[in-house]
Amino acid sequence: MDAGTGKIEVPEELITFIKTGSMFIIAGHKEPDGDCVGSQLALRSALRRLGKEAIVCSAGPFKRVELNDYSKHFKETPDEEEKLGAKVIIIDCSNKERTGSLQNALEELPCAVIDHHAAVCHPQSTPEAPVFVKSDSPSCTLLIEKLITSLNLELTSEEAELLLFGLCTDTGFFRHLTEKNADVFEAAARMIRKGANPKAAYKIMNGGKSYNSRILIGKILARMESRFNGKLMISHETLEEFNFYGFEGRDSDSLNKMMLSISSVEATAIIRQESIDNCTISLRSIDDIDVSKIASSLGGGGHKNASGLTMKGDIPFVKKILLKAFSEIFI
Repeated sequence: MDAGTGKIEVPEELITFIKTGSMFIIAGHKEPDGDCVGSQLALRSALRRLGKEAIVCSAGPFKRVELNDYSKHFKETPDEEEKLGAKVIIIDCSNKERTGSLQNALEELPCAVIDHHAAVCHPQSTPEAPVFVKSDSPSCTLLIEKLITSLNLELTSEEAELLLFGLCTDTGFFRHLTEKNADVFEAAARMIRKGANPKAAYKIMNGGKSYNSRILIGKILARMESRFNGKLMISHETLEEFNFYGFEGRDSDSLNKMMLSISSVEATAIIRQESIDNCTISLRSIDDIDVSKIASSLGGGGHKNASGLTMKGDIPFVKKILLKAFSEIFI
């Protein structure tokens, strides 16, 4: 995460793509996070101010507690009437496949991509299908901020709030940034001057947790295992716990922060068994450990210090695969 918004230039093809369109479907990836949702809603607001029609769509599910209030703005799929003459802008992912069940509804529509992941698959980059990808940007909302200003618009207070929320969620409220990210803080300052409230963003991200979520954190922490001389902490949530506590009990960010705060720890892995033969895995790291390489090698993705994936199998099977992958880093 060494780039700042000062190094980001919006492709002219994307500006033309937007200016020549009248109806837009703004699609995000499945299981959206705050960066994806904030980017989608802020872009919708800007396009509507330009006199465009715009809807935001997501296949969901909206698993994160902090996104509950935002989910009511989203449609699961566009209506056939809304698709007539529409253009698609895919946000925070590189291809239609990552949009989940939205994929079929978006087929054969002109498509642009705005993303900040180190993705390997993009639509063909042509004037009809522009790609705006900056894998060294800490969040997609930074790209959306640049796009909005490149469209000769000033941020509204609502757009600024949405963009700051997305920036805070993807940077762990700035804890993943370094001395090389001054431009990112300058972008945050611009959002704050437009009315975004950092205190409110922090409360949305970290407040409103359920009693059960704290109990579940204790259970997962209690079964942590230290591996590779303390460099990796790995733990899991059982299927029984998942069925009892559900998605509302999930708080991966707090868990990972606690596990990463342990002396000598450089990476963490949390396995959640969500069905008899399927697990989701959350990977986090600090400094130079790149967990996105592990996630990508196993069919997932994300960032250098924060990635995830889904894998067929039960906890013992998935754990064995993960430990083998981490052994190539730590041994």
